[in-house]
Amino acid sequence: MKYRAVTTSVEGFVQQIACCYLRHGYWFHVQGKVPAGKSPEAIDEKLISKYGIAVSESTRARRKKAGRSNLQYIRHESNFVILATKGEHRFFEDEANLIRDIRRVPIHYAGYSISYKPGGRKKDGSNDDRWHSHVALTRSVYLNLRAAFTERAKQDSADNLARAIYELPFAPYAPIRRQLLILLRDVNRVRKLAGRKQLPTEILPLRRRVVRPFDSQAWQFESSP
Repeated sequence: MKYRAVTTSVEGFVQQIACCYLRHGYWFHVQGKVPAGKSPEAIDEKLISKYGIAVSESTRARRKKAGRSNLQYIRHESNFVILATKGEHRFFEDEANLIRDIRRVPIHYAGYSISYKPGGRKKDGSNDDRWHSHVALTRSVYLNLRAAFTERAKQDSADNLARAIYELPFAPYAPIRRQLLILLRDVNRVRKLAGRKQLPTEILPLRRRVVRPFDSQAWQFESSP
């Protein structure tokens, strides 16, 4: 069977983890980087084969029913993540010192922080007790952006600022939209004090495009029974 592991963009890498893997219980993760001088494809094949990752959906279902863990592997350029569901698997022994629970320790990649947490408040004000994927900007990236744009707000034209904010290279997941709204509020506060034109919320990229995560190539592996 074909197992797709290599994503062609940062957006696809983040989307596949946040929108596909986490909601199916792949919460235990190890992040890694292909060593300099090593073939990424060779690392892919080694790890996928070692942990029996390339199996059919029916095999995954049988493993789950038997209390065994299922794994996924995903890579973008030289960065990869192995994700696992709860259950029995040699992965938990071999990688014991590196494994993290995404409900407690997010995956950080390319400025994104990917985690899994309860939903918070619904539109009607009630609590949402269900767990959801949570994709935000990392704290350092977010604070740096706020500092940079509030500084620019003092003298840049409204058009230049609007274009720069709109072209930020981050997919607007809900937590990122909230971060951008706060950033815009700070920019407008500074511009108001300086007597400069305010920026409308319409400049924010509030709709996320859905991408095709994987390239046309897929590694070929035989399914395990």
